[in-house]
Amino acid sequence: MGEGWQLLRVRGIPLRIHPTWFLILFAATLVFERQYRLILATTLPEGGLWLVALATALLLFVSVVLHELGHALVALSQGVRVRSITLFLLGGVASVERECPTALGALAVALAGPLVSLALAVALLAAVHPAAHQSAVLGEMVTRLGWLNLVLALFNLLPGLPLDGGLVVKALVWQFTGSRRRGLVVANGCGRFLSFLALGLGSVLLLRGGGLSGAWLMLLGWFGLGAARNQSQVLQVQQALREIRVKDVCRRRFRVLEASTTLRQLSRLEPITPGGLAATSLDPVRPPESGPASRPASASVDPLADWLLVCDRGRWRGFIDPSILQELPVQRWDSEAVGDHIHPLAALPSIAESAPLWQAVLQMDQPERPRLLVLGPAGLPTGTLERPEVAEAVLKKIGLRLPTQLLATAREQNGYPLGLALAQVVRSMLAAGEVQLPEGLAAEGTPPPSATGP
Repeated sequence: MGEGWQLLRVRGIPLRIHPTWFLILFAATLVFERQYRLILATTLPEGGLWLVALATALLLFVSVVLHELGHALVALSQGVRVRSITLFLLGGVASVERECPTALGALAVALAGPLVSLALAVALLAAVHPAAHQSAVLGEMVTRLGWLNLVLALFNLLPGLPLDGGLVVKALVWQFTGSRRRGLVVANGCGRFLSFLALGLGSVLLLRGGGLSGAWLMLLGWFGLGAARNQSQVLQVQQALREIRVKDVCRRRFRVLEASTTLRQLSRLEPITPGGLAATSLDPVRPPESGPASRPASASVDPLADWLLVCDRGRWRGFIDPSILQELPVQRWDSEAVGDHIHPLAALPSIAESAPLWQAVLQMDQPERPRLLVLGPAGLPTGTLERPEVAEAVLKKIGLRLPTQLLATAREQNGYPLGLALAQVVRSMLAAGEVQLPEGLAAEGTPPPSATGP
């Protein structure tokens, strides 16, 4: 949907307006003007009718903002960060960083919005008589806003995603079964049924001359089906991240050099891509078979370049950063070897080849970790893993294939194609208890110990 334009901040939460909001503002103003014309045509002039209609439409969306603020403030009380509240074509949406870690917390967040709308409806309808006593125009405005808030509360409580009622269903099923995933499946199925029902009723209304009401129902049904499809894909992505192992996806973005290789020979390696290295006459060394590891401080290395790993007569020694050539005078290139300037392998972020992909996503959720060194059962390098490879494997698992050019662009940028928020998906899995961090792996993605030769 996009972020839209930010108007202000409420309790640190950005309030945004999406361009499509102006369409619904215009439509609501048009509807209110027609309604007021039937009742207040003798009371207000032409321009006055339009101003009152516009004011009613704006106040209605203030009610929508208060509805979403209800969700947002309760979410904050549950320790969930709220990214923004956005008004768009179909109303408003509060974007949260992750879901509540408990079913009861999720239930409280889901109910907060409808309860705010219900409270507004009761307050406005109770104020109809005093308002009408002050002015017939004010009485009509308060009446409409009161009933519309009641409709907003009841409509959002319909039991299907993406409505609040669907979130209530999910939270209740989650609470009684202990499975967040089962709650999501049930609520998503209810949402799909309601979406087909809205499409059907909207079609009937259009055929019977319902016009705007029929089109609105069909639009809601179409939006609901899209949301249900997205939820199904999220479930499939989560399953793929749990089932696929690193060893099924990793490639090899490193070369192996002998420690005795001189810096002059290192300088003759020919680049083929930005940060890449072409094959040369240097014979690759077969990786050694065993060896323990040590953990030093991390070293700087080009995030896009092929890693250069170093062996010494069949034993892993570490890796070398080619930027050393820029730091040393050319006169020393012949007398000094690669082995004189190595960093331990443990300075590179790493992951076991038997680990599930979600752990790799978590570890690469940092700009300085665009690639992981994949370690075999003995803790020795067997390959590398990058974000584009993870995304391609997940999308293939759920039956989606991206164009070659799009994947190539993702590899050049070493990012997830289509802006896939895999890290956010993993964090939601952790928050819901669907996966557990292994011992020694921190939530921010601290890598497990690596290994070098003896």
